[in-house]
Amino acid sequence: MFTVALIGPDGSGKTTIGRQLEDRLPMPVKYIYMGVSTDSSNVMLPTTRLAHMLKRAMGGKLDNAGPPDPNRVKKKPKGVVKRTLAEGRAVLRLANRLSEEWYRQGLVWSYQRRGNIVLFDRHFFSDYYAYDIADHGQPRDFTQRIHGFVLQHIYPKPSLIIYLDAPAEVLYARKGEGSIEALERRRQDYLQLRDVVKHYAIVDATQPQDQVVQEVVALIWDFYQAQDKTVAKTSPKQA
Repeated sequence: MFTVALIGPDGSGKTTIGRQLEDRLPMPVKYIYMGVSTDSSNVMLPTTRLAHMLKRAMGGKLDNAGPPDPNRVKKKPKGVVKRTLAEGRAVLRLANRLSEEWYRQGLVWSYQRRGNIVLFDRHFFSDYYAYDIADHGQPRDFTQRIHGFVLQHIYPKPSLIIYLDAPAEVLYARKGEGSIEALERRRQDYLQLRDVVKHYAIVDATQPQDQVVQEVVALIWDFYQAQDKTVAKTSPKQA
């Protein structure tokens, strides 16, 4: 079986649509959240979950923001000791991030072996493409370069990417998070992926939710049939 990633900025409806697809597709589907938010994750390394529990118990702030704005230049710590400590923390964060990503990919392979289509809510490749892979003329630190290399050349990409598109003003009105400028920048980040992945589709996320679901179901069903010409000619479930 194959994998499908629903991508889009916050407010585009990825999670809501993804959860509905589990019941609307005429084949077994496994849903996996493939982003950094611990509050949204349905699968996570036990060590990551424990670390986040301890950090929350101690009043610390969890890192759920995802990749940073590539146009913001990081200030390097002054002094050898501070720089060494900062680099050490960066290496540990990278090790944890890669471990988490490969743990989830291991689950994906196990689901696929059982005959499931795996549906991603977000995906690490699409979320980090603009920051750790694409060249924006801004310098990337060594952890970004390593992470970008792994995502681009080693980590499996989704078989099909479906981008749920809506204007930044609509996205902001739905969730009220971030800013219109940041949402528009994220929107453009996702749109540039259509030039770098083979199977990429755009769905208008400003439509009524049921219409969005029907279009996504049709895209996945068509892709499924294209992958297996001998599949039985049955129709997707209707609402």
